[in-house]
Amino acid sequence: MSSVIKVLPLRSSRAHEACGPAAVSFAAIIAGQMQGSVLWISERWRQEQVHPEGLAIFCDPSKLVFASGTDQTEVLAASEEALRSGAVSAVISTLSKPLDLRQGRRLQLAAETGQSTGLFLIPEGMGSNAAETRWRSNPVYDAQDSTLMRWDLIKNKSGTLKSWLVRWDAEAHRVSVVHEDGK
Repeated sequence: MSSVIKVLPLRSSRAHEACGPAAVSFAAIIAGQMQGSVLWISERWRQEQVHPEGLAIFCDPSKLVFASGTDQTEVLAASEEALRSGAVSAVISTLSKPLDLRQGRRLQLAAETGQSTGLFLIPEGMGSNAAETRWRSNPVYDAQDSTLMRWDLIKNKSGTLKSWLVRWDAEAHRVSVVHEDGK
């Protein structure tokens, strides 16, 4: 577990990114680690929407505030304002288009100003150079454990890149590193 402790929880006052089929689970685990409220923003037109009770295994749904914007421009504007205000511990935003360097830098500066954590769920390959870290989260099939995932740290401004096989320990309410043989 010590290797995950070095990068989790995500560094505060920074903007981070996550991609991959299990990115929502990754974000829910991050939300569960936050001390205060978490604002989760997505584009209204998206067919898939996050349901708070579906995240209950990973975090307390009562600390989540959901919002939506008509398009990515509104989502980014709301994300920036929420990060800058410091009114929430974290902002999680689901994005559908790449962020340019200017947008990524604005979000990074807003997170620094408000001392909040930003996590942007992005399509694969659409990250911003301004992000502090970028994670790829993939589910791993296991007949006994539906929470098994591979987390790949694919961008890290302040350290090395690494991969972990992890599972959610619901009893301890934390992530546990699993040996490659699944034990």
